[in-house]
Amino acid sequence: QVQLVESGGGLVQAGGSLRLSCAASGSIFSISVMGWYRQAPGKQRDLVAVISSGGGTNYADFVKGRFTISRDNAKNTVYLQMNSLKPEDTAVYYCNALSVGKYYWGQGTQVTVSA
Repeated sequence: QVQLVESGGGLVQAGGSLRLSCAASGSIFSISVMGWYRQAPGKQRDLVAVISSGGGTNYADFVKGRFTISRDNAKNTVYLQMNSLKPEDTAVYYCNALSVGKYYWGQGTQVTVSA
């Protein structure tokens, strides 16, 4: 079992920045890929960015050049640095981890970007 706890969400003006953190606990040795997803009201949950245990990354087109995902394996934490935020980035952001073929989710953290 893997437990994920997100933090760092909040309210920010357009053009501002936020950094999300996701701390993993439990069977962390078996985690391979970690990532961030987001879900706006009435919309599906979308991939934002993922990072492998080796540091390889992949981003959704709508965040490329603005968001950066990173991972501190010593702290069992994954980060999402979000710059140049837009109102359309408003959503609940969820941390995700893949471990032994099973996906785990955090409880989500709200990010609201005002115009």
